[in-house]
Amino acid sequence: MSEEKRVAVVTGGERGIGRGITDQLLKDGYYVVIANRSKEAGEKAVAELNAQGYEGKVVAVAGDASQKESHQRFVQAAVDNFGRLDTYINNAGIAQIKLLQDETEADMDEIFHTNVYSVLYGIQAATDQFRKQDDGDKIRKIINASSIAGHIAFDMLGAYSATKFAIRGLTQAAAKELGREKITVNAYCPGIVGTDMWDYIDEKMVDAWGGNKGDYLKKYSGSIAMGRVETPADVANYVSYLASSASDYMTGQAVQIDGGIQFI
Repeated sequence: MSEEKRVAVVTGGERGIGRGITDQLLKDGYYVVIANRSKEAGEKAVAELNAQGYEGKVVAVAGDASQKESHQRFVQAAVDNFGRLDTYINNAGIAQIKLLQDETEADMDEIFHTNVYSVLYGIQAATDQFRKQDDGDKIRKIINASSIAGHIAFDMLGAYSATKFAIRGLTQAAAKELGREKITVNAYCPGIVGTDMWDYIDEKMVDAWGGNKGDYLKKYSGSIAMGRVETPADVANYVSYLASSASDYMTGQAVQIDGGIQFI
């Protein structure tokens, strides 16, 4: 197998930011496993990408990222279809809009399993595979989705913010533990991205505080220095860097890609 061949798993890679990442990695020459909950959505994404000329370079595998066994299957799909694994992107996640006073144990279980446990399981599954491969000095990559809410917490997004802070902690610890094995671990921290997730956030804020659809997206995006809402491609461009050899000496970092909302 040519050493130039690079293979990535992208959890939640069929839509939103994940789809932007999938599209960009394919442009970069990666072979990609789209890992997502819905078999139908994954197959639809693969069909669209095949029609764009990527047939044979992208496959989909269904599974729940909050479950450890699913990550083992995602990795196995990379090995079975493309022979190896180079980059594992823990992108899957959910938002939750509630006052902390209203959070229930079930709410916290759901968001921590989906956002945090999934990252831990992805790190474990990817590391297990990297250790099986005879890659010499080649740098392998684990890339996690945090958020600007993982740097400064937001009201009504308390539980979500807590998960994104936790992901930064996992990223730093894993970077320290795995660096000597030629594995880097970094995170990307998007801001206000024009995806279904922000539509959901806006809708829930209208329910809680009143107003009209779009009011809260407009309110929060008004603070963006670049003057526009972020796109999945904006995030994917940075993830492309993290997945490339250009970032081989970078590890343990969680960089905000937000168009200039928070300056810390």
